[in-house]
This record gives sequence, structure tokens and C-alpha cells, in this order.
Amino acid sequence: MKLLVTGAWGNASEQLNNLKTLGHDVVFMQNEKDELPCSPIDIEGVICNGLFLYHDIDEFSSLKYVQLTSAGFDRVPMDKINSRGIKIFNARGVYSIPMAEYAVWGVLSLYKKAKTFNANQSQNKWDKQREIFELYGKTVLIVGCGNVGLECAKRFKAFGTNLIGVDLEERQDDVIGKVYKINDIDKALNIADVVVLTLPLTELTKGLFDRTRFSQMKDGSILVNIARGQVVEENAMLEALDAKLYGAVLDVFNEEPLSNSSPLWQKENVIVTPHNSFVGEGNGERLTSRIIQNLKVGML
Repeated sequence: MKLLVTGAWGNASEQLNNLKTLGHDVVFMQNEKDELPCSPIDIEGVICNGLFLYHDIDEFSSLKYVQLTSAGFDRVPMDKINSRGIKIFNARGVYSIPMAEYAVWGVLSLYKKAKTFNANQSQNKWDKQREIFELYGKTVLIVGCGNVGLECAKRFKAFGTNLIGVDLEERQDDVIGKVYKINDIDKALNIADVVVLTLPLTELTKGLFDRTRFSQMKDGSILVNIARGQVVEENAMLEALDAKLYGAVLDVFNEEPLSNSSPLWQKENVIVTPHNSFVGEGNGERLTSRIIQNLKVGML
């Protein structure tokens, strides 16, 4: 297979010979915005992230295989991929562990007032904090019960929390327990102390957390967004942060980078990180394993 590999795969340069031994004719380009190193007509497979944001997929007339280095499908034209019968694989499970650890870290940072203690330490200030909360016994809602959601659930469960979930269909999950249908999300929001968003960005989920959703959230609850920024209406969230939420842990935003003028930067009850939750030292090995495995499946 004539395979175009981009620098979105961080370990690509180390694996090019391995791909060639598997029988592929490999072409490499570091930056997906650059000019293609070969004719798109010749390319049968790609390993990329946002390649088709900069190059028209219609020009890849021989394309039959796409491997994404991301877990989400929102940066590729899925309508054209499906209509042409192109096989597509994502990085499912690659980033779930660091993202799940991030979610727990964020909630504990708010409950244990990490910002306050960090500020006090920088000023050599000895000031005990009495309003410190426990994660134990809290109800944690996982919105989006895929791989990332399940990894989050495992870690929150270890802290003695009560778990519930929301997904496309109602079911009983071995790890999470009761999973509500997405149409019944308000029933779950009413009882959740912590709401963790791990759902994909689709037409159904875009703007899902609007004023109506925030009005259904429990007073004093925490929102964690490690999904996509567009799932949340930021103005509605800002209002909720002032009116009823204990705080928010935000790794994704409607526009990235987050504007310097955004009020989220200055909010004491908000943790802002630069779309960084997926980073972990085990990602490279997991992604390489996933890519090689999917290539073998894709050739069948």
C-alpha cells in the first residue's frame, strides 16, 4: 500500500522502516499543512490527524485506509469517507489513561484548594484552610461511556465514589453501574456532585451543555471537560460558575488557544489547561501498537 505518514504520529520517524518491512511503500511529511510530497492520486493509505483540513480528500482518489492519531473523528470528512467505503481507524484507548488521571487530579485540586495552597507557599504564608472537601462518597457522572469514560470511572471508583453514566442508550455497566440514556441526562445531572464530559463532538452533542443543562446541575457541583470545547456553551458556563457551580476543570475550549481576554483565566474556581490532558509518557508505545495492529486489520 502506498502509505502517507505525517508528523502527527510522534514516533513515525522511528517506525518508517518497520512499516516498510510490513510491505508498504512509505512517504513521510512532517507538517500536514505543507505541500504533499507525492501525488494524492497515488496514495492508498494515510496516517494523520488533520490532513484533510488542509488537503481536499476528493483528490485522494485511490484512498482506502485512514489511521488517525486522535481519538475523535471531528477533524475528518466522515460523510465522504463513509460514502466511499474507506476504512478508518482512530487512536482508541491511546490517551485514556492520562486523561482519566487528569480528571481525578482536577477535581481533587479544587476540593483540596490547590490554587490557594500554591499561592500561599509562594508567599511563605502559613494559613490553614478549613473548607476542604472529600471525594469519598460523592456521586460522579460520566457523560460519554466510551474508553476514556470507563478509565475515568475506574479511577474515581477507587476513591469510594458513587458512579453513574450517560450514553446513547440506557444500560447497566459493569464498572459504572446505571447508565442513563442521553435524553434523560437531566435526571443524572440532578444528583451528580461531579460531571465529567468525555463524549465525542457530534451534531447531537454540540452545545449540549447550555443554560438548560446547567440549570439542572446540582448546586455546588463540579464540571470537568476533557471532551471538546464545543460541547459546552461558554457563556452559559460562566453564568453557572458565578451562580451555582463549585468549580470547573477545563482542558478544551470553543476556540483554542483560549483568548487572553477570557474571564476563565481569572476565575478562582476554574482550572484552565491548554488541551493537555491527553499527554503521557506511555502514549507513544500505545499509539504505535494501535497503528500496527490496525494496519494489519486494514489490509484484510
